Amino acid sequence: MKSFIGFQGGKQPVTPVPNLFFSELLPEMDHLGELKVTLYIFWLLAQKKGERRYVSGEELATDRRLLRGLALAGTSPEQALREALDRAVARRTLLRVSVGEGAARRDWYFINSERGRQAVNELLAGKWTPIETDQPLPFQVERPNIFVLYEQNIGPLTPLLAEELMEAEKTYPTAWIEDAFREAVELNKRRWRYIQRILERWAQEGKSDETARRSDERDRRRFIEGEYAEYIEH
Repeated sequence: MKSFIGFQGGKQPVTPVPNLFFSELLPEMDHLGELKVTLYIFWLLAQKKGERRYVSGEELATDRRLLRGLALAGTSPEQALREALDRAVARRTLLRVSVGEGAARRDWYFINSERGRQAVNELLAGKWTPIETDQPLPFQVERPNIFVLYEQNIGPLTPLLAEELMEAEKTYPTAWIEDAFREAVELNKRRWRYIQRILERWAQEGKSDETARRSDERDRRRFIEGEYAEYIEH
C-alpha cells in the first residue's frame, strides 16, 4: 500500500460532489469499481469548461491512472471499467449516449443532472456534436440492461432467473421495466416476482400517463436538493 503524504496547506483545488451523493447514492453502492468510476468522473468533469460537460469512452479507456485503480485480481482493467460504467448507468448516476456498433461503437457519459440531461437532449436533437466527431450522427441514449438492473437492485442472478429476465425484456417496454424496478425498490419489495406482477398488471390494465408523471415528479424531487444540486438532479 502506497502511503499518502497528506493534504497540503494553503488554497487547494476542490471537486464539488453533491450532498445527495453521500446520502442517497453512497449507502446503496456495493461495488468498488462503480464508486471509483463515479467519483473519478465527477473529478474529470469539474476540470472541464463550458455548459456541455461530458467524458468520452475513449478518454476513460486510455486513462492509465483510472485503469490502474480498477485493476482487480482475475479481471482486466478494461473489463472492470465496462462493468463499473454499466452499473453507474443502471443506477442512473450517469447517462450514456452511444453511436455505432461493435468495434466502431463510441460512448459519451454525462452526469444525470439538469445540465447533463439538457446536453443529452440537445445532442439527440442534432443541436451540437462532441468535439470527437465532425458531423451529426445517429446518437441514442443507452438504457440499462435488465441483468444489470437486477444485480444492481436485487442480487446475484441464477441461470433459471436469467431466462425469465430475458423473456421479460422481450415482452415489456424498457421504460416499463425500469419503472417497475424503481417502484419495487422504493417500496422495499426487492423481489423479481413483485416486479413481474407490476409488469403484468400494467400489461393488463395499461400504464397510464399519470403513473409516468408521478414517477418523473418523484425522481425530480429526490435529486433537486443539496448545495451542488445542478451536478446530479434527476
